[in-house]
This record gives sequence, C-alpha cells and structure tokens, in this order.
Amino acid sequence: MELGLIGLGKMGGNMRERLRAAGHTVVGYDRSPDLTDVDGIESLVKALSAPRAVWIMVPAGPPTRSTIAALMELMEPGDVVVDGGNSKYTDDREHAVMLEDKGIGFVDCGVSGGIWGRTEGYALMCGGDDEHVALLQPVFDALKPEGDFGFVHAGPVGAGHFAKMVHNGIEYGLMQSYAEGFELLAATDVVTNVPAVFKSWQQGTVIRSWLLDLLIRALEADADLSELRGYAEDSGEGRWTVQAAIDHAVPMPAITAALYARFSSRQDDPPAMKVIAALRNQFGGHAVTSTKGSTDKDIESGLPHGSMVEPATGAGREQPPG
Repeated sequence: MELGLIGLGKMGGNMRERLRAAGHTVVGYDRSPDLTDVDGIESLVKALSAPRAVWIMVPAGPPTRSTIAALMELMEPGDVVVDGGNSKYTDDREHAVMLEDKGIGFVDCGVSGGIWGRTEGYALMCGGDDEHVALLQPVFDALKPEGDFGFVHAGPVGAGHFAKMVHNGIEYGLMQSYAEGFELLAATDVVTNVPAVFKSWQQGTVIRSWLLDLLIRALEADADLSELRGYAEDSGEGRWTVQAAIDHAVPMPAITAALYARFSSRQDDPPAMKVIAALRNQFGGHAVTSTKGSTDKDIESGLPHGSMVEPATGAGREQPPG
C-alpha cells in the first residue's frame, strides 16, 4: 500500500521504516531536509495514487490544523487523512467536518510505542467510519505488534484520541506510583539495594510491566538517578483526561494527583508551601526557614519556637504540634 507520512521525527521516522520493512511504499515529508523524501506537501500528494492516504505525525493544535487545511486543498474525494498525533478528541470532530465538505475521509489514531515502536510495534487506537478504517487496515496491521492485540477501532471520529488520552492518564498514575515507591525505598536504611528490589519485581508480581522494565534500564545506568533533575513536563493529555473526568463527574483521584505532582516538580520553591510554612508558624509557632537562612522565631512577635502569646492574658503557653 502507498502512504504519505507528514512528520518524520522520533516516532514518524521510525514508523516510516517499520512500514517500509513490511513492504509498503511510504512517501515522507518533513521540514528537515535531512529527513524528507519530497520538497513539500504538494509533492507528497502528487506522488501518491488515488485513493490517497496521508498520515500526519505533527504536534497537536495549530500545526495539525494547518497541515489538514493544506491537505484539504490538495486531496480529492475518496482520499483519507489520518491524524496520528496527540490531538484533543474535540479537535478531531472539527477536522472531520472540514474534510467531509471536500469528500475526504478522516481517521484519528492514538499511537503508543515511543522510540521502541520500530522494533516492538505500536499500539493503535483508531476512531472513524468503518470504510475509512478498512482502507488503512494494511497500514495498521504493519504498525501494530505481532499477535492478536495492539489495535482497536474504538468508535467514531474522536474515539481513538479519547482512548489514547485515557491511556496516557493511566500512564501518569502508574509512573507516579513507581516513583513514590522508589522514593520511600531510598529514604530508609532498611532496604540497601533499591535497584535490585525493582528488578526482582519483573517476574511473579502483579505490578510487573513494560514501564517497570524501562525504570530498571534507567536504574542500571544511574542507580540513584542522581544525574537527573526531578523535573517532568506533561504532554497535555493528562490535563485533558482530568478535565474529561470533571465533565462526566467521574472521580479520578490517582491520575489527578499524578498530574499535580508534575506541576510540583517544576517549582524550586513552591509558593503554596510558603503559605503552609507561614500558617504553621502563626498558629503553632513552628520554625520557619527564611530566604536568608533559618530562624526559630514567630513571624510577627519574635517569640521563641514552640510558644505563643495568649490573646486574653498575654501569658505564654505551649502549643501542640500541628
């Protein structure tokens, strides 16, 4: 089968190679001259035979929309566009309507597999009409892992990216659980070989997973992860998952907490914790640390740590911990 592929970065480039290895013809376009097969989107469309299929692997939002708008003017009725990026599911419906006016089909496809997909295969979650998904089935079969699983036609347009969004939300929660377990194990002298503990969990336990395998790879290279900074971005899908949970009144405490943990990772001196420190100092006289050093005095009165003026009598009294 012939396929146009726009966006040849870490995932798109590997997808091109996996498809070619399976015998498909892939015409790729990328803004980088070192990666591209053609000099532009128009050349890519002209190189394909009708009915054409073009797969987009560019960042969500304006880059995806502008690419679809360009294809809309170049493709013909009966052609199909696939958005394989991490677009929001609500955008899919708008894009489908844009293309439908020109008689062009649209399929949204959530793709999981990262940099390992070229050899291990990609998990694919698709949304769209049956006829459009069927046209692309040979491509899906080549990209998915070997075996019975790894591909799903999840429903109409938007279903693929919605499924991938929830997938990524679950991923947030799993990673946060491993991270918190690592921190607790490392914080105590009870366990003396934390990497070995994680490695032992690869077989026989209910928490074994590919994420666990990847964590062990990281620990083998850096046993205490001291070479890394504890800073984590979020792709946007974690936020969309939490928002969808709010919209549908679905409680999602673990995934929500994992998302907030990533926000916390970006703060060297969290403003919220300054408020906590100030309040503990005010009601309990607990020690605070200033930007100039440590102090054991109450912010307002200068009283020693652990005591506080009695409002009615002015006498000092001991405060309980809090």
